[in-house]
Amino acid sequence: MEIKNKNFCIILSSPSGAGKTSLSKKILQKDKSIRLSISCTTRPKRKGEINNKDYLFISEDSFKKKIKTNSFLEHALVFGHRYGTLKESVEKLFDKKKDVLFDIDWQGYQQLKQSGYNVVGIFILPPNKKELKKRLRNRGRDTADEMEKRMKLAKDEISHFPEYDYVVINKDLNKCTSQIINIINSERLKKSNQLNLTKFVNTFRD
Repeated sequence: MEIKNKNFCIILSSPSGAGKTSLSKKILQKDKSIRLSISCTTRPKRKGEINNKDYLFISEDSFKKKIKTNSFLEHALVFGHRYGTLKESVEKLFDKKKDVLFDIDWQGYQQLKQSGYNVVGIFILPPNKKELKKRLRNRGRDTADEMEKRMKLAKDEISHFPEYDYVVINKDLNKCTSQIINIINSERLKKSNQLNLTKFVNTFRD
């Protein structure tokens, strides 16, 4: 008799520049049973981003309407822009027997833990403050003022790491990817994540 695992939410959180976007891409390449949760956002689309692939870009009014209709599993305000995960999108992926990967902050993680879903939280730390600043600079995405704001925000974000189930340090991208995939596979093997386990065990008692 085959034991099928329950599908669950895999949360990756980190301060900006710690590498969670790069890690997410590698995880999705290596494990085809995982799909990325695409968040809604009110922020402007950056160069190279594709709607419904990187984000669902919507207006402020549309976002607020979805809040009123309780359409989000989680939502947060970050740097003046709103981000949120639609319940419907996650349920569709669960229907396809996929685990769902979330690239969200600690606010979203806290809300998802209250959602009733099976949630695993993984916090990604940079090797050190100097390396984080270097990575932010190398992205070439932020102004000097924005970089300063992100570094200040990083201190607050990092303070939430004890709330997560796992913490990994992203010093080497490939090594960190392997660690996260090992965590995911371990979670899949837990008894609490297996369907009909009691029924399966009882077949040996008949």
